[in-house]
Amino acid sequence: MYKFILLLSLFLIQIPAHAYIGPGMGGGIIVAVIGFIAAIFIALFGIIYYPIKRALKKRKASEVKKTKK
Repeated sequence: MYKFILLLSLFLIQIPAHAYIGPGMGGGIIVAVIGFIAAIFIALFGIIYYPIKRALKKRKASEVKKTKK
């Protein structure tokens, strides 16, 4: 319990950092975060989309075979 209170107090205390992030570094950080989020969404899209695409292709091929008979 004491560790939790200590960690909570450390996160809630605001200490000035006296640091400067220039526009170049700030832009780079923003682009890196956007790229990371985009990579996650693209990976999820690939995991979800390609099995569905394969199933639809198989379904279409089986329908084409049925109509030719």
